[in-house]
Amino acid sequence: MKVTKINLEDSLKKYFGFSQFKGLQKNAIESIIDGHNTFVVMPTGGGKSLIYQLPALMLDGVAIVVSPLIALMKNQVDALRGISTNPGIAHVLNSSLNKGDVNRVMRDIETGVTKLLYVAPESLTKETYVDFLKQQKISFFAIDEAHCISEWGHDFRPEYRNLKTIFQKIGEFPVIGLTATATEKVQEDILKNLGISNNANTFKASFNRANLFYEVKPKTANIDKDMIRFIRQYEGKSGIIYCLSRKKVEEIAQVLQVNGIKAVPYHAGLDAKTRAKHQDMFLMEEIDVVVATIAFGMGIDKPDVRFVIHHDIPKSLESYYQETGRAGRDGGEGYCLAYYSYKDIEKLEKFLANKPVAEQEIGNALLQEVVAYAETSISRRKFLLHYFGEEYDEVNGEGADMDDNSRNPKKKTEAKDEVKKLLEVVKHTKEEYKAKEIINTLIGKENALLISHKTNQQDFFGIGKEKDDKYWMALIRQTLVANLIMKEIEQYGVIKLTDQGKKFIEEPTSFMMTEDHDYVDQNDTNIITNAKSGGAVTDENLMKMLKDLRRSIGKKLGVPPFVVFQDPSLEDMTLKYPISIEELNNVHGVGEGKAKKYGKAFIELIAKYVEDNDITRPEDLIVKGTGLNSALKLFIIQNTDKKIPLIDIAKSKGLEMPELIKLMEQIIYSGTKINIDYSIDELLDEDQQEEIYDYFMEAETDKIQDALDEFDGDYDDEELRLMRIKFISELAN
Repeated sequence: MKVTKINLEDSLKKYFGFSQFKGLQKNAIESIIDGHNTFVVMPTGGGKSLIYQLPALMLDGVAIVVSPLIALMKNQVDALRGISTNPGIAHVLNSSLNKGDVNRVMRDIETGVTKLLYVAPESLTKETYVDFLKQQKISFFAIDEAHCISEWGHDFRPEYRNLKTIFQKIGEFPVIGLTATATEKVQEDILKNLGISNNANTFKASFNRANLFYEVKPKTANIDKDMIRFIRQYEGKSGIIYCLSRKKVEEIAQVLQVNGIKAVPYHAGLDAKTRAKHQDMFLMEEIDVVVATIAFGMGIDKPDVRFVIHHDIPKSLESYYQETGRAGRDGGEGYCLAYYSYKDIEKLEKFLANKPVAEQEIGNALLQEVVAYAETSISRRKFLLHYFGEEYDEVNGEGADMDDNSRNPKKKTEAKDEVKKLLEVVKHTKEEYKAKEIINTLIGKENALLISHKTNQQDFFGIGKEKDDKYWMALIRQTLVANLIMKEIEQYGVIKLTDQGKKFIEEPTSFMMTEDHDYVDQNDTNIITNAKSGGAVTDENLMKMLKDLRRSIGKKLGVPPFVVFQDPSLEDMTLKYPISIEELNNVHGVGEGKAKKYGKAFIELIAKYVEDNDITRPEDLIVKGTGLNSALKLFIIQNTDKKIPLIDIAKSKGLEMPELIKLMEQIIYSGTKINIDYSIDELLDEDQQEEIYDYFMEAETDKIQDALDEFDGDYDDEELRLMRIKFISELAN
């Protein structure tokens, strides 16, 4: 069926109501209609699905569309049924159907009613479906989210690997691969695994989303306050917050709700009905924010999402790009804020440690790209686009100042000589090393690989030892983006010289380098990060006055100062300036009991200080707690009263002992008594208890590490923590 240019435009208007195509849509559609294998790389919001939907509606037969998620298939089928009077025009074939549903789908395909059949890859492994499809007229196979086929893709699914074999069983038809996020390595993988690397027409759109603003901030425990303050700037507008765990999704959704933000959770642990309801509430604008795991958003066509927040840094830059791509799909504002802490990366590395070695290597390589993006101080847009194999002019390119690094550039230093050293080390080590080995060679740090290659015996070993490893890592990242070196595609991570790099060694030119951000993990009690305000730190003068007051109260009562309030509580007071008992309850580590017992003198001092120094109090920073743990804490208090063994209390709530101890610490530090003498008596005799008790009475601090050092192995961490609970409970509460 040959389709002319005129009826192609007419069909677009007839089926979808659009008068013109976007970007590369038309060329890709013509390729499909002409019967060619076709590969499309187009960012989220670029109109990818229309590329296979329109030809499917125009050509004879049924198009088989392989898609990874049931929710995504359902959305697309619903949308297609909305443009046709016949509900059978599009169908889903997956595990959610009963026998009657399956028969109806097959009947509609046989009678030629169905133009698009969405299938999960698992469904295509069923012999009955393969035998049925062999008998049907098929227009083409389309593989949506084709990056799932690659181990280097951010959402690898092993079942995608079998698609080529299954297609061959059904018959010879054009194959269409489509993805919104793919590095050059992943693109190569997709073409090879679909068996179309030699003859596919490839269409790549620019990955540059010029309307999106990218920002990365250090992740501190003040993150809830920071997010709430950020979201309040977008009142009545839509946003998505991504987290890596279901537990964190639930916690944040509740924190937002109690602080007056219309939010719902979304994750795979919710039943299908609830997930669908929450998704619809978001689409219908009954709520503003969805807090979700990465399960949310694929195929969700909401054009006016104004912000995407990554509470946890994702596992790959492809994931990050795809998730941020859900913002501003209508071309309007889209703010992409990510919170970064290297501790999160370490957690993900630990998670990878249980995987097979090959998977570990890939996962760690992808994680290091995320670290590089977060820590870089060059244009984030340039960095991202380079990752996807696209050059970008950070001075004149569209969206040039739309990231935090471009708005607030760091100072640059001349690094011509250092670049030459770096490139020479790559050359002298025969372009066989990854970044880690190159850096070790530069700083003169031996390891097994360098010794086995005798690199440690070469003249150039240690040639860059006057700089540290962080400096050289930053320089490697920037020379990669400047195209002086490249990462080899087959042995991913091995660094090679480009032609430009070889030329630089012969004729070095100026290279202005900016040092990476150093996101040290900061204690949330003395920092609030806010890009617009430049951050807030503790009020040192007030801190000194509060410590003096605490010392005098402790002396008067004959107890160590930390028994009155801990340092983190005082630090939080210097941020919030509480001037009533109610406000003092919102301070970190201060409960109702403690506020009433010791609070009066503190709020009087703070009120006078605020007045004398004309301080504007940041009342908006007081974030209400969810009371998430209140029922659990009540359970602990009731069960310790009944003298239930601590290990049994922990097990009944699915807790480990350290988690239970932490909760008990929260109870006693907020001013509530708890009696665990019955448990301590089984662990320690009277003399031992007295020895530890006397230590805490004389100690300047209640830090457990100090106690461990003092007793030098006589008592373990758990024994000392339990005794500290007894001590604080009896003396402070």
